[in-house]
Amino acid sequence: MRKLTYLGHSAFYIEKDWDGVLIDPFITGNPLANFDYKQKRISHILVTHAHLDHLGDAIAISKHSGAPIIAVVELAHYCLEKGAKAIGINIGGKLNLPWGSVKFLPAIHSSSNPDLPYGGVAASLLIDIEGTVIYHAGDTSLMSDFSLIGELYNPYYAILPIGGFYTMDIFDAATAAKMLYAPEIIPMHYNTFSNIKADVQKFADLIEAQGQKCLPLKVNEYVEL
Repeated sequence: MRKLTYLGHSAFYIEKDWDGVLIDPFITGNPLANFDYKQKRISHILVTHAHLDHLGDAIAISKHSGAPIIAVVELAHYCLEKGAKAIGINIGGKLNLPWGSVKFLPAIHSSSNPDLPYGGVAASLLIDIEGTVIYHAGDTSLMSDFSLIGELYNPYYAILPIGGFYTMDIFDAATAAKMLYAPEIIPMHYNTFSNIKADVQKFADLIEAQGQKCLPLKVNEYVEL
């Protein structure tokens, strides 16, 4: 069975057979997270950008599991310097993996952390699991690229930030969903902290009014892919 599990904030865990793929594994310091990576199989770690609420525990998890961190080149080099395994890619690049593929696409956002003045550019992720296409937008504002991504890649699931302040709010995210026109929309990056509070029911209403399905997953809730 293939599953996509929400870990809180922007973190997700994809399970397929004997592979386990982590996305933006912000676990330590995340008041919503309840995930023990030491008890899970981890084959790959995907990181959209260098901010600590996205890079999170990636380095520690890589050291423990041996799983490579896949990130934009500058961030991958930083992870290597810290003793993790890493694969550097860049915007527009696609990497084929045993469970499918990941393509790095644009996001409009910054990317750094206190130890890393320049972390490369922020990215969004197009993940293909045996033909099921998941688009994880990372941290981003509303951008015209969503229309092209929807037209070219036809994602079935679109995972979008809705918290505002650092990213899109519910209204811009609903517009992004419409541009992508993925059948099922999963909100993320909201309610972790006070400055990214969002009305997820209002967002769901906006999505449903557009003829799409909203899946506001609770922490550790999953969808079968």
